[in-house]
Amino acid sequence: MKTLNEVPVGSKAVVKKLKGQGPTKRRIMDMGITKGVTLDVVKVAPLGDPIEVKVRGYQLSIRKAEAEAILIEE
Repeated sequence: MKTLNEVPVGSKAVVKKLKGQGPTKRRIMDMGITKGVTLDVVKVAPLGDPIEVKVRGYQLSIRKAEAEAILIEE
């Protein structure tokens, strides 16, 4: 399965599943990222951390470790 880290800039991705548990998963869900939501990858920092995405009209920064916990549909 692909993770959000593997999505190129300018692409859209649909969240299939959130893996992991505890505070990381809770933070992702608090940002409004849940199963079935479409993410627009806007920008990635030169070293890959953070990743800027648009979710439900909001632009958010997601850490690389958090992006690895977001599985997307291929």
